[in-house]
Formats: sequence, C-alpha cells, structure tokens
Amino acid sequence: MAPAMAEPLFPGGPDIPGVPSIIPTASPCPVVEARACMRLSTNEAWLVDNGRVIFGPTPISHGMAGYETPPAVTRISFKREFHWSTMHNAPMRWATFFNGDMAFHVGPVNSKSHGCVRMTEDGAHRFFDYLNPGDITQVIV
Repeated sequence: MAPAMAEPLFPGGPDIPGVPSIIPTASPCPVVEARACMRLSTNEAWLVDNGRVIFGPTPISHGMAGYETPPAVTRISFKREFHWSTMHNAPMRWATFFNGDMAFHVGPVNSKSHGCVRMTEDGAHRFFDYLNPGDITQVIV
C-alpha cells in the first residue's frame, strides 16, 4: 500500500511579503525565455526565471487609449536609475526600457500612462535590479 499524498499547506507559498513561494508557480507568459511578464487585463507583472515566477504579481498600470502598451515579445534595451522624460517632462525612477521608448518605472498604478508600465517603488526597483539589456520581456492581454 502506497502512502497517501496530501496537498501542501501553502500551494503557492505563504502569503507573507518578502517570503518566496514554497512551490514556484509557472509564469503566465508562454515564452519560457521571458524574464519579465506583464498581463494587461489584470494589471499585473512578474519576474521570471526559466518559466517560474520569482517575484510577483506586482500591480501595474499601462497605456491609455491612443497610447496602448501593445502585446509583444521585446528585449530590454537600457536602464537608468534616474531618467527624465523630455517627452512628458517628468521623472522616471528605476526606468528599464523595452519596446522603444516604453519603460517599467515608478508611477501611479491607479491611472493610465502614455504607454509605459507604471509600477510601485518596490516593483520598479526589483525589475530594475533583475533585468539587464538583452533580456526578453513579454506583454500579454
């Protein structure tokens, strides 16, 4: 007779900030090589390693009508700890650029942007520290 298999007490890990998942969850993005994943329909983003979530979900906001953040697979082009947007005359803290002039950066997650992915301070800082030029990102609906 085989021993009974029980469900883990915390399938995704304890819901305690700063404590990683006990059982890593799969990335919602289908591109396994993606190191960042954003889902527009739920305003969430994740950092990923080999198809497994290592951070997130973290809240985001994205482009408003006429300035949509498009679903795409792109690469990180560059990053700047303190960037000044000459286009919008605004600061972009922890700016990590992907898809041309779009970037992950600190900003209000309760209002839409001109295409960038706005994040909390913690989320933008984690993305900045983890991602490097050439890393793959994926935006899904």
